[in-house]
Amino acid sequence: MAKLEAEHAPLPPVRRSDGVILPFNKEYIVRSLIKETKLAEIFYGIPAMSEEEARKIATEVEDEIRRMRLKFLSGPLIRELVNAKLLEHGYTAYRNVYTRVGVPLYEMWLIDNAEGFEARENANLQPNPETFHKKKADRLSKEAYLLMMPSYIADAHLQGDIHIHDLEYWNTRPFCQDWDLRYFFYYGLMPDGTGTHTSVAGPAKHPEVAILHAAKVLGAAQTNFSGGQGFFNFTVFMAPYLRGLSDKEVHQLAQMFLYEMTQLYVARGGQPVFSSFQIESGVPKVWREAPVVSHGKVWRDLTYGDLEDEVHRFAVALLDEYLKGDFTGKMFNFPKPEVVQRRRYWSSSEFEDVMFKAAQLSAKYGSTYYDNVIPSYRGGEDGVSCYQCCAYCFSEDGKSEDFWKKVYFEDGAHFSMGGLQVVTINLPRIAYKAKGDDDKLLEELRRVMEIARDALLLKYRIMKRQWERGLIPFASQTPRGAPPAVDIDNLALTIGFVGMNEVAQHHVGCELHEHREAQKFALKVLIEMDKIRREFAEETGRNIALARTPAESAAQRLAVADLIHYPECARRVVKGDLDLALKLVGETMDLPIYYTNGAHVNVSAPIPLEERLAIEQRFFPILSGGDIFHVWLGEANPSPEAIMKLNKRLALNSWVGYWAHTKDIALCLDCGFVGGGLVEQCPVCGSRRLKYYSRITGYYQEIDSWNAAKRRELYDRYRIKLS
Repeated sequence: MAKLEAEHAPLPPVRRSDGVILPFNKEYIVRSLIKETKLAEIFYGIPAMSEEEARKIATEVEDEIRRMRLKFLSGPLIRELVNAKLLEHGYTAYRNVYTRVGVPLYEMWLIDNAEGFEARENANLQPNPETFHKKKADRLSKEAYLLMMPSYIADAHLQGDIHIHDLEYWNTRPFCQDWDLRYFFYYGLMPDGTGTHTSVAGPAKHPEVAILHAAKVLGAAQTNFSGGQGFFNFTVFMAPYLRGLSDKEVHQLAQMFLYEMTQLYVARGGQPVFSSFQIESGVPKVWREAPVVSHGKVWRDLTYGDLEDEVHRFAVALLDEYLKGDFTGKMFNFPKPEVVQRRRYWSSSEFEDVMFKAAQLSAKYGSTYYDNVIPSYRGGEDGVSCYQCCAYCFSEDGKSEDFWKKVYFEDGAHFSMGGLQVVTINLPRIAYKAKGDDDKLLEELRRVMEIARDALLLKYRIMKRQWERGLIPFASQTPRGAPPAVDIDNLALTIGFVGMNEVAQHHVGCELHEHREAQKFALKVLIEMDKIRREFAEETGRNIALARTPAESAAQRLAVADLIHYPECARRVVKGDLDLALKLVGETMDLPIYYTNGAHVNVSAPIPLEERLAIEQRFFPILSGGDIFHVWLGEANPSPEAIMKLNKRLALNSWVGYWAHTKDIALCLDCGFVGGGLVEQCPVCGSRRLKYYSRITGYYQEIDSWNAAKRRELYDRYRIKLS
């Protein structure tokens, strides 16, 4: 009797998610299953559900609803019931494409109140309405994109074998880009990439307009890319607009650019544009005979070599303005100044002022990054290369005919250097699985790198499609018949890694700083990784790079994943506060444990700087995609002369391609004092209302916004004093 009543029970109305209330009709389920499972053809290569299969599922769901005797239905509830039936019948792929993505109400509340793991995933985000909106959108996007990719790639990410960076932008954006300013100084500026949605500006004719266009390029590009945006040869390409200006006017332009970039509060979710630029002290050899491109024309009677004085004056002006800080005395954390190191800049007293001001800036704020092109693997005087974003390296070899067309801007040919995507592999887990067996370790290494390769190639196919459809418009723009602004085929597909130190610790029995055997083992693994990378590049024809990734959140996430899945192994090698992490594991992902970034020495290793340099510099030539050497400064007021002396040694006598000196900074909220060190109270007014800043990975940001792992790493760092 009860069964008969259930079969004839009335069906409740449906509150659909689009705000409409309708009577229940199983035909809606049938039609939506047939329509939406067409995605299975795209993502899994299987045909959509047949009408017969869909009708069977819909009928079973209708019967289930009658038995439940509900007073009302919602669209999401019906979809959950359909998904349960799909799983019962073994339709896993159909369930994946039919599922609904979303955020539990409690977690949405946490995000809106700047709490939870997502709140500290990116330290460049300030808690504000834009950030909260972005974080909720990120959650939806990440869940959806994992369902859209092959399950073995998605599972590898979820389980912690790999980390897909900027997953929330997987289907929509490339990663980072370094721009050729000449393109915009010749063709003008279309911030929307099409010229139909926003106003179009012709090529800059005045210095102030050129500066504003440069700032707007990076701001507009940030809407199309997920990572950092920058300019190589910035001081060189700006030089034509500085002719005839006084030093005061050049300084005003430099100040204007710094304020524009740190006050363009427009990047993804309300953050300053993650930006950088190269500061050349003079004109590099490759540009000395190249015609100037500016004011909408190519100047065949004027070369960049003719503008060395303007280049030098602009370099000095930029560093002077960085040294002043903002109105309150606080540092400009963006754009990151990448001061290029060349033998010529160190051998001539003409450029000593730039080298010293760069050291002064390191001593005062820690802001300077040093881009060293002197080592042979960097290309020297004849190549075009840059470090950008959080320490990724991009280059052109300088040997092809196409290279010189770009140098001379023939038919609008220009440089396009950047990264399409980064996938980081969890090296310590590979060691855990190998259990001390070298062959098993290399076998597992190849397996995980193949997953990373497949993910990168999938990303390339998606971005190529989006680019061709005009859905990355700033990148694909072709003003006045110009070549596209970005060469999507040349962007690097980067395989990154974390935890080389912990691999050695688990597999060899000691950390990198403890024994030469650990260092030899790390080199062996890196050389094998580079060999595999080369194979991938040859097989696919794609630009595949190997890099130390900044791992702002990945170093934490992978360590936490291993504490969950490989607890006995992970407990022996993870860094940070293990006791606290063990108490909180399972409750939150924001735990104070981490793996060492890339092939770096343990940040807490109490060894002299020279010893750490001797270890880490060996890895730079292998890491074609980028690496960084950190100097953790322990003095509140380090000596600029000592820093300059060290810089010269690093530039001329090491293999280090990129480095920075990190100084911890305190800001008093009461009297405005800015000074070095993580002091407990202001040395001027005694206030304890202080904010602290330091370099989290490849950029400076307020420490309150760091995740628990990076805050722990900050206090673990072994700081040195320079003499």
